[in-house]
Amino acid sequence: MLHYLAEYARRENLSTVPGLKPKTVRWLLLFDTGGRFTGCVNLTQGDKKSKGREFPACPELPQAWLQGGGRANFLIEALSTLALFTKEDPPDEKSIRKNDFFIYLLEQASQAVPAFAHVAQALRSEETREQMHQKLREVKAKPTDSATVALALPDGSQRIFVVENSWHAWWLTFLQSIKQEGDAPRSSKEAARAGKKADNSQIMLDLLTAEPVTPLPTHNKIEKLNDVGGLATGDSLIGFDKDAYTSFGLNQAQNAAMSEDSAKTYITALNHIIAHRCYRLTSVKVGFWYSGRVPAEIDPQNDLGLAAWGSSVGEDEPSSDDLLEQGDKALAESCARKVLDAIRSGQRPDLRDFRYYAISLSANGGRVVVRSFSEGRFEELAQNVSRWLDDLTIVNRKGSLQQCFRFSQILAAPFREPKDASAPVAVALWTAAVRGLTIPHGVMAQTLHRVSLDFVQGESPRVARLALLKAFVNRNERLPNMNPELNPVENHPAYVSGRIMALLANIQKTANPDVGAGVVQRYYAAASATPALVLGRLIRTAQIAHLPKIKEERLRYWFENQLAELWVRLRVAPPSTLTLEEQTLFAMGYYHQLATRIKATDDGDSTPAAE
Repeated sequence: MLHYLAEYARRENLSTVPGLKPKTVRWLLLFDTGGRFTGCVNLTQGDKKSKGREFPACPELPQAWLQGGGRANFLIEALSTLALFTKEDPPDEKSIRKNDFFIYLLEQASQAVPAFAHVAQALRSEETREQMHQKLREVKAKPTDSATVALALPDGSQRIFVVENSWHAWWLTFLQSIKQEGDAPRSSKEAARAGKKADNSQIMLDLLTAEPVTPLPTHNKIEKLNDVGGLATGDSLIGFDKDAYTSFGLNQAQNAAMSEDSAKTYITALNHIIAHRCYRLTSVKVGFWYSGRVPAEIDPQNDLGLAAWGSSVGEDEPSSDDLLEQGDKALAESCARKVLDAIRSGQRPDLRDFRYYAISLSANGGRVVVRSFSEGRFEELAQNVSRWLDDLTIVNRKGSLQQCFRFSQILAAPFREPKDASAPVAVALWTAAVRGLTIPHGVMAQTLHRVSLDFVQGESPRVARLALLKAFVNRNERLPNMNPELNPVENHPAYVSGRIMALLANIQKTANPDVGAGVVQRYYAAASATPALVLGRLIRTAQIAHLPKIKEERLRYWFENQLAELWVRLRVAPPSTLTLEEQTLFAMGYYHQLATRIKATDDGDSTPAAE
């Protein structure tokens, strides 16, 4: 995986120079050439979803060194540090020290960029600081928002220092001085640890380059996992602090030997993937990248509906027609099929040699958790995604076929509330979609339980739940494939038994529209597990008590014929018991019978169906 990350960094032309990294900045504080504050610019440009503008090569200090207390980053910092814009008035001592250090770095950097001296002088001015605070309150900025400084030039343009490289040489020299001088231990324990590390330093082979290097003792953090269990300060991917992991006297990151350049490469790549190619699903982030450039309009990941977690997953699920009306053609027109057509027709033969890489991540206790990682041929990914769409396609309650589901809808299907979705289920369904694997039995059992409860309580189950059950059935070799809608020639006893149950419920509802607890509420659970004990008795009840009450003769005959036809399809008596797998077929038969569309007869009349 580390090698694939290094390839990604090179292909995307990411800056992997130690001491420089991409950062997102929300506010630009402007000063004129004389050092007077002139205003601020919101770099989100009014986009509520944006966190600001990303700059590719921003200064980065070692995180361990920053934790020394009273230290700040260079050029880019939170407003509480850069402008002393804090909730407390006056600011606390820690914020004052960090602000002083930020200004000190600007003064030192003025050797390379003289304009920094004017900005530093302005930041030390109480009057300028008050002007900044007033303006920041007007624009409703937050103390935690990131900001940088820039010059407002006389011609109306802006000189944004962070996009220049005029300060790079000074910055790299400053970082080198930190490494050479080191940070003096502040306690006897730290001194002992520092001595132990020094004794263990040795030449080892770099994991990425296979060149002899002195292993970097600590690696910088992986960012943006704080919403899936990580820390706001970042989480470690490589690091060993338990006795069981420190074999041969190797401590910290020495068990995974890397030079500073190699560590910087994989960290930059993974941070970029998390920021730009990952989506959050419950407490997991999932994402793709490829060995080459895949146009967005044919990217198979569009078909998975990886919308932000927390969007609606309730009853208002969009049909294929609704998606087209909303202009969401990326979902309704399968990108996976476009890719397969382009490869097989010879329009894009280059895609045949592409590779895909899929990853799922979370964090725990300050450490990155790689829950799954898979790679393979790009064409294979397109085939798996296309199959995922086919397996999920099912008739909805409006009678039309629905193929497009947000992944969050499928993930929430086994649970009562979307917030209950667990990380293991998210990873299991993710890998099933990407790699064409079977749906785990545990996920099926949870989903079947929710569907049964919906039926018994008289509620219409979410279409995504039935879609997930259908995908389970179609990927299970012991069960027959299910069509998206009613299959009138399917003779599996469990499927036919489910159809009979739905027909009996419709007969009772037609005969007694105001019935309270009907046959479904009373007998569905028993019928889905032991059809032989229930269905015969319910059919006799329908023949004696329900059918005679239907006054419309044609309708009564239609129900009688349907019931007789389904009973004949059983060929033998209903099964005495159904396995958990067969109970999914029972649920599919029940739902298909309910969702059967009204068919027009030859004379223009409609034949009554269930719903």
